[in-house]
Amino acid sequence: MRRFVFTVDLKDDPPAIAAYREYHQRVWPEVIDSLRRAGIMTMDIYLLERRAVMVLETDGRDPGRCFAMHRAAGPRVAEWEALMQSLQQPPPGGQPGEWWVQMEPVFSLESEVDTSVASRRAGRA
Repeated sequence: MRRFVFTVDLKDDPPAIAAYREYHQRVWPEVIDSLRRAGIMTMDIYLLERRAVMVLETDGRDPGRCFAMHRAAGPRVAEWEALMQSLQQPPPGGQPGEWWVQMEPVFSLESEVDTSVASRRAGRA
């Protein structure tokens, strides 16, 4: 599996933020099925005020390809995506037309643990 992190901002509108939260309490079954068929294994979305962060793992496929398959899955999925986009706005740092922007990894405890274990082992030899 491959892990990716994306971010988007919600519109600066308390009813829109509340609607976004409510919709995600009951995501439409067609959307869930489509995401899984597109190769998305896990997905978590976190909110801090208006900033949404999505952590997802794919079955190895590029997330852009997964989301393209997802969006093409049918009219119900297209309706969901249009509804969600109506509640969102691109975050700073994205490219024109880009909504969910991939975040750059800058630290991984897992990598640090692997490095420090290897360093300690090397020091003992």
